[in-house]
Order: sequence, then structure tokens, then C-alpha cells
Amino acid sequence: MVGRHKQPAIRDRILEACVDHALAHGLPDRLEPFAVAAGTSTRMLIYHFGTRDVLLRETLGRARQRQRDFFGDLLAVRPGEPYPATLRRAWQAMTGPAGRPYLTVFGKLREDAEQQLWPGFRRESTTDWLQPLEDGMRSLGRPELGTLVLAVVRGLLMDLESTGDAARADQAFDDFLGMLGG
Repeated sequence: MVGRHKQPAIRDRILEACVDHALAHGLPDRLEPFAVAAGTSTRMLIYHFGTRDVLLRETLGRARQRQRDFFGDLLAVRPGEPYPATLRRAWQAMTGPAGRPYLTVFGKLREDAEQQLWPGFRRESTTDWLQPLEDGMRSLGRPELGTLVLAVVRGLLMDLESTGDAARADQAFDDFLGMLGG
């Protein structure tokens, strides 16, 4: 008897459904919510991914790639647009309905002291935004301020996540952009 051959297209469809579920509801404690979201069984999840932790890691990895694509596009320099205006628009999108699911999922991951699912996530989640911000600040002749912009964004995102006070965080970000000349 010949066993079934794994089908990458099915695995990919399942993974996309798991990412959608994680962004909408967070990472589940059990596999059943992922199975329901993917229209499959927990047995098939294990068949395609091996273990729960592998599925969770791959779900986070795919969600992170989506976030990098989305946020990276938001932070890219646009011809004819002053970079502080780009940052203002990026902040609004990142903290708005389209960006919040990423902030929620990865905020919880960053708080995980043991970082079992993604060792080194805290460092990576900081450094991966540095280059686009340095490129943007280079358009103002100040690439070295990329680290400062990153620190302000991360700090205000943590503040927003902790307090839910969007008006105060938005005002603080606008004040910061004013200091940059925007």
C-alpha cells in the first residue's frame, strides 16, 4: 500500500487560514480553532505540520512576513512626499484596524519571557524595522535618526497596547513628527 503524498498547496492553504485566524483571534492554546478555521481536522494539521509548535512557528513566521510587507510598504520613501508625512500615514495604518492584529499577536510574543516559539524574536522585531526607517530619515539628511524614530514608535506602541489611550499616543506621535519638521 502506498501512503499519501503530502500536497504543498493544501498545506499552504491551511497555513494561510491559520494565519488569518491568529491575526483575528490570537494564537490558540489548542489546535481545534485552527482546524475549524482551515476547514480540516486536528489530525490533518499534525499530518501536514508534524507538531503543534511547528504549526505555531510557521503561522507566526507567515504572519510576520505579511506584517513586514505591509509595514515595509508603509515606511517606504515616496517621491514628492516629506518623510514625516509618510511616518504619520504609516502610524495611522499601523495603529488602525489593518495594523492592530499584527501589533496584538507580536506584542504578546514579545512579552513571552522564554521566547520558546521564536527564540530571538525581541531582537529581530526591533532590528528588522531599522533599515527602512534609516532609509526614510536619509531623505531628510539624517539617517542616524532611524534608531530614534524606531524607539519612539516602539515606545508609543507599547504605551498604546498597555493603556488603550489612542488619542494621547497619536498626539505624542504628532508632537514627535513636529520636532522632526513634519
